[in-house]
Amino acid sequence: MIEVSNLVRTFGPFRAVNGITFTVPRGEIFGFIGPNGAGKTTTMRILSTLLEPTSGSARVAGMDVLEYPEEVRRTIGYMPDYAGVYEGIDVWEYLDFFAGAYGVPRERRKAAIEGVMDLTDLGGLRHKLATSLSKGMRQRLILAKTLLHDPAVLILDEPAAGLDPRARIELRALLKELGSMGKTIIVSSHILTELADMCTSVGILEKGSLVAAGTIASIVERLNPGCTLVLRTWEPLKAVEKLVTLPGLEILETLDASVRFRHQGDERAAADIVAALVGAGVPVTGLEEEKANLEDLFLRITRGEVQ
Repeated sequence: MIEVSNLVRTFGPFRAVNGITFTVPRGEIFGFIGPNGAGKTTTMRILSTLLEPTSGSARVAGMDVLEYPEEVRRTIGYMPDYAGVYEGIDVWEYLDFFAGAYGVPRERRKAAIEGVMDLTDLGGLRHKLATSLSKGMRQRLILAKTLLHDPAVLILDEPAAGLDPRARIELRALLKELGSMGKTIIVSSHILTELADMCTSVGILEKGSLVAAGTIASIVERLNPGCTLVLRTWEPLKAVEKLVTLPGLEILETLDASVRFRHQGDERAAADIVAALVGAGVPVTGLEEEKANLEDLFLRITRGEVQ
C-alpha cells in the first residue's frame, strides 16, 4: 500500500532524508521511530504530497505522489504533529466544514460526521466549542476530521504527543480498532512501548537514514539469531553448570532466581533443554521466551546522533 524507494529530500546542503527504502503492506500498522531531526516528519509530508522528494520515489496505493497528487490526497488521511482548531465553531461545525472540504456529498455528510464522532467518542461533545476541548479531546477531533472521507491510508505524525496516560491508552485502542478495520496506518511516536504494543512492523530512522525495518521479532533475529529464554529456578548456578555443557547456548545473565540465555533451536530443542536440566537435578519452575523490547532494540541500533 505504501512503497518508498531510495527517497531523498534535501534542504540546500542539508539531507533530511537520505535514500530510504521501505514498504508497508495493506492493513499493516507501521511505526516510524527516530529522534527529532531523523527525517520522520519530512518523509510523512512527502507521502502526504505536502513536500516533493529531491529524488527517489514514493507511492501510495500504487500511485506516485508526484504524478497523481490529487488521487493520493483522496486516498490518505493525514494528521500532522500539530494542528490548530478554528475559534467560534463547535465540534459538529468543525467536522461539517472539513467534510465539505473533503468533497463528501451533502446527502452523505451527516452520516459521515456521526460515524466518525461515534468512532472517536465525540458524540457527547458535538455542541462544545472546538477551542475549549482538552488536549486529548482535541486530538480525537483532529483524528475524526482525518477520517471523514474514509481514507484507506492513515499517516499520523505524533498523534499521542502531549496526551496524559489515559488519553494515550484510549488513542492506542482507537488506532488498533482502525487497524482491525483494514486501514493501513503509518504512525510516528516517541513513546516506544505504545508502538511495540500496537504496530505490526517498525522502521527506525537516524540522521535521515533507515537503519532497520520489519517486524520487531525479525529485526531482533537479524541482530542476534536465535531466541532469548528465561529459566526460572531457585538454583541458578547449578542450572548454569548444566547449560554451558549443552550445544548452541549462550548465557546472557544469571540472577537470584533465573537465568537468561540464547539458543538457536526450536520448541523441541527447548523441551530437550528442560529435560536435560531436570535430569541433572536442577529444579525448573518455568521456562519462557523473552519478548523483544522495542526500547532496548532502539538503543542497540541507534547511536544517539542527530542532524
